[in-house]
Order: sequence, then C-alpha cells, then structure tokens
Amino acid sequence: MRLSPRGVFWLKVLLHIVFLLPALYLVALVLTDNAGGDPVQYIIHYTGMGAINSLIATLLISPIAKRFKLAALMQTRRLVGLYVCAYALLHISAFVSLDLLFAWGLLFEEVIKRPYILVGAAALIIVVLLTLTSPIKIKRKMGKQWQSLHNWIYVVALLAPIHFYWSVKSEIIEPSIYIVVFAALLFYRRISIKKWLTPKR
Repeated sequence: MRLSPRGVFWLKVLLHIVFLLPALYLVALVLTDNAGGDPVQYIIHYTGMGAINSLIATLLISPIAKRFKLAALMQTRRLVGLYVCAYALLHISAFVSLDLLFAWGLLFEEVIKRPYILVGAAALIIVVLLTLTSPIKIKRKMGKQWQSLHNWIYVVALLAPIHFYWSVKSEIIEPSIYIVVFAALLFYRRISIKKWLTPKR
C-alpha cells in the first residue's frame, strides 16, 4: 500500500484538523464557562493531555508505517511532533500564567517542592530542542548527530507518563494506563534504544 504525494498532503491536512480541533474545543469551553468547577486546573490538565496524546501519536507513526509498508507516512512525523511541542508549551504557559500568575520566584519554589514539575520541565526542554532542530536544513547540517539528538524522544516518552502519574493526587488509573502504553511503545523500540545507549567503539 502506497501513499501518493497528494495522499500525503491530504493526510497532513487531516492531521492539522485532528490536532487543532481539541484546542478550539477548549477555547469554546472556556468562553462558555463550561471548563469545569476549576477552569485553571482544567486548562492545565487539558493541554497536558494534548501534549501526551500527541506524543503517543508521534511514536505510533513509525510502527504503523513499517507494519503497513507506508513509507510516505513518515513524512507526517515532524508535523505531529510539532503539535507535541505546541501543546506542551500551552501546558506550561497555562501553569505559569493562570496558576502562578507569572510569579517566577514561586515557580522555582514549586519545582523544588514538587518533583513532577522538574520532570515535566526536563521533558519540555528536550521537546523544544527537538522542535528547533527538526527543519530539514538543520538535519542536513547536523548529519549523524541529528539522529542521536532526536533519539532523546525516548527519554521524553519515559518522563511524560512519570510527570502525569506524579501530578495526580488520587486518581491513578488513567496515568497508569498511559505508563503501560508508553512502556509498550518503548519496548517495541528496544533494539533501537539499545543501539543508541551502547557506546560506539
């Protein structure tokens, strides 16, 4: 099964719609006062889930492309990865602006007091670095170092569910399910991860 260039184009259009609709839905909920009893926490959680679900979608592209022999599908991986970064930035922006009210001193206190924020911040930094180096021109300039850098997506796949699990106060079923999903995705890539972690002689 092959995807034509036109097919890839429309697939990208569909992906844009799929990833933008949740953000537009959130805006509609906020504007109509339907964002739950605590709108601030709702927005923070909602955007965080947008980031983590986008990350899962990114990690699923390669297995699906290999399973169904859709090499052209790999052309959508960067697009989906950009939405991971977009939702992650919305997540941290909502936390800093709506919850902390831009109290930067309080932010550092929160990082020390709540380890899950530090874990999330580490994941965000990696995601931003991957996004900034995702353009084809930068990829060509970096050469083999590009792939080594972008293998850090595996670290993000480890940190993101941990951040989610530690951030919840009581309900752990949902984050536990995400931990299992990410564990399965990382297990699928165990050979690639082993090669990445094994020092070259």
